[in-house]
Amino acid sequence: MLAEARDLGFLGPGPVEAHFDHATGFVEVLRGLASDDEAGARPSWPERAADLGSGAGLPGLPLALCFPECAWLLVESSVRRAAFLRQAVHQLAIADRVAVAEERAEVVGRSPGWRGRFDLVVARSFGPPAVVAECGAPLLAVGGYAVVSEPPGGRPSRWPVAGLGVLEMAPVAAVAAAGGAYQVLRQQDRCPDRYPRRVGVPAKRPLF
Repeated sequence: MLAEARDLGFLGPGPVEAHFDHATGFVEVLRGLASDDEAGARPSWPERAADLGSGAGLPGLPLALCFPECAWLLVESSVRRAAFLRQAVHQLAIADRVAVAEERAEVVGRSPGWRGRFDLVVARSFGPPAVVAECGAPLLAVGGYAVVSEPPGGRPSRWPVAGLGVLEMAPVAAVAAAGGAYQVLRQQDRCPDRYPRRVGVPAKRPLF
């Protein structure tokens, strides 16, 4: 399936195993968060999760298979990629708990059906930190986490406390796993209603 995605141009060139290995890093980070969470606070963690800019289904599809108790929303604005994701979900027989939103993340974040509903948001190559934060925070429930793939040697300064605080987010940790770098954020309180801003604005006028 990943090979097909590469052939369609949804993944970069090279062995697909490298892309899958990167997704396993998310699994390690999430399992670490689950073990560190308060005892009994989340009996089945995460229960609802969203993947921003899912593209070829990474990391959303591997994570959906690793966390079978979790319902997933794969957010992808490209018509071709969204069609590929729907086909993949059907082939993997997980359509009962994995949905595809063919829409911009800013629009999904303002939808009453999705806003504030998720324990977890993940992102891989979705955009710069300010865009990921502004599009992810509205989807998260209070106490939920965002786990974001970082470039090698990702710097904590990319995730300023003051900038994230505007969204009621806070940085938790920079984590190395499976050869990759990941930033963990926590939604401290409800994201203010004014976020996310209109489609395209988070990238044109980043909060930090």
